[in-house]
Amino acid sequence: FRAGVELVSMNVTVTDSAQRFITDLNQEDFSVYEDGVKQDVTLFNRTNLPIALALLVDTSASMEMRLPVAQEAAIGFARKLRSQDLAEVVDFDSRVVILQNFTNSVQELETAIRRTSAGGSTSMYNAIYIALKDLKKIVATSADEIRRQAIVVLSDGEDTSSLLPFEEVLDLAKRSETAIYTIGLRNNEGLLSQGSRGFKEAEFVLRQLSQETGGRAFFPNQVSELNNIYTLIAEELSSQYTVGYTSRNAKRDGAWRRIVVRVNRPSTQARTKQGYFAPTR
Repeated sequence: FRAGVELVSMNVTVTDSAQRFITDLNQEDFSVYEDGVKQDVTLFNRTNLPIALALLVDTSASMEMRLPVAQEAAIGFARKLRSQDLAEVVDFDSRVVILQNFTNSVQELETAIRRTSAGGSTSMYNAIYIALKDLKKIVATSADEIRRQAIVVLSDGEDTSSLLPFEEVLDLAKRSETAIYTIGLRNNEGLLSQGSRGFKEAEFVLRQLSQETGGRAFFPNQVSELNNIYTLIAEELSSQYTVGYTSRNAKRDGAWRRIVVRVNRPSTQARTKQGYFAPTR
């Protein structure tokens, strides 16, 4: 939902030096810059907005031994959702399957997560693309229906079977209002599962998706760490600010515009999406 075509809105996470979430800031505490030019903040909301969330689980063959623990962690995450939140469950291996469409029923989400089973290769880009398209369909028709949108993707290796290239998925992510949280599960040697191009590409991809969209990337060595990571993501989503402005740049050139958000409290850091594409008409 947009008050006007020109409104640029973003979700902002603010943390202190100990990575604790700061939730008591006011509108005047925020400074927003677009391509280095300071903007006037005209939209500010620190209420805990409802969430629309896509939960993506890698079920490729390499996940077989770790899937039971991963399932329990994902179920724990689903149980943290509130009645006003919506979530879907997407399982990806060689194919992408939506096991549960958007619902606020924890029981339906839990049933879907338990249906995941391991086998096949990894088509993560396809899964993220489908989730971004699904989230786009959740349109707010009033201010009461505005939702923060997020994708949480768990994978243990590089993409090996998507039809879509990474660049296309990243472009769609940058054009969306969706924060992507990525969890790259390393193996016992501290590496993601290696494919033809090795683990470095997988790690780069997961970092890039999260950085560009204002999410966060995690790289646990043990599957047992997943519980804490999902808890942290749930806390972050409920601790964010919505900040918006009308750009001083009136050009409709479709160009990429970089955004920087700063807060005036010492030893704090603001994180949000890195920019947006200007309108073209």
